[in-house]
Amino acid sequence: MTASPVDPVVLVAHGSRDPRAAAATRALARAVEVADPAVTVHPAYLDHTAPRPADVLHALAAAGHTGATLVPLLLTAAYHGRVDIPAAVAEAYADGLRIPVRVSTVLGPADGIVDPGLLGGLARRLAAAGTGFDAVVLAAAGTRDAAARTTVDLAAAAFGTALGLPCVAAYASAAPPAVGTAVARLRARGARRVGVAAYFLAPGRLYAEAAAAARSAGAVGVAEPLEGAPEIARLVLDRVELAGKSPVSLLAA
Repeated sequence: MTASPVDPVVLVAHGSRDPRAAAATRALARAVEVADPAVTVHPAYLDHTAPRPADVLHALAAAGHTGATLVPLLLTAAYHGRVDIPAAVAEAYADGLRIPVRVSTVLGPADGIVDPGLLGGLARRLAAAGTGFDAVVLAAAGTRDAAARTTVDLAAAAFGTALGLPCVAAYASAAPPAVGTAVARLRARGARRVGVAAYFLAPGRLYAEAAAAARSAGAVGVAEPLEGAPEIARLVLDRVELAGKSPVSLLAA
């Protein structure tokens, strides 16, 4: 079985108790549809918010669709990407789903490559937060997965190269350095205008904590999350296209 090029896209976010997170996912879904009106996009969430991915996939099958492409709204391939996303698809098949589902790579670096769309989205949000920075912190949620943190470091290095500025990764939780610590270290090394780029797709508790810590440590500009930035919408479509080049197998017949 193969999926059609115009199969619907399911954006799967982690989910949050903060209603702004779901609103950000819906905003990205709309931005993807604006970028390619031939595509229909459906948000889904792993936790805290409905609908779940399996529910969306069953609804698409009931509506007559013959396939779907699932895009994880994640910036690292940590636990949620490696375990929760495949489990959500497996749950749908175990529950009787009989259409093929492709699962794209996450939106963060894949195979050692940082997509220009991700860098463009980060640059757009940082520019809105201020100008004249002499160093930047890339603030991420945080993970205990060392391999996932390596991809954040990769994104920080690529973003610094794109900006022509020193750029270091920092985290709101789970791993050092903390965002405030990273800002303070850059200031101690002589940086006077430290900007903070948000390696977040949506607002929420961890983003708010990272932003507050950055400002307390002396950051002069803190970017908003990526949300529905047009560069991220294009990146979603690129991930869909790449997934479309992979074979699809029905996980349960």
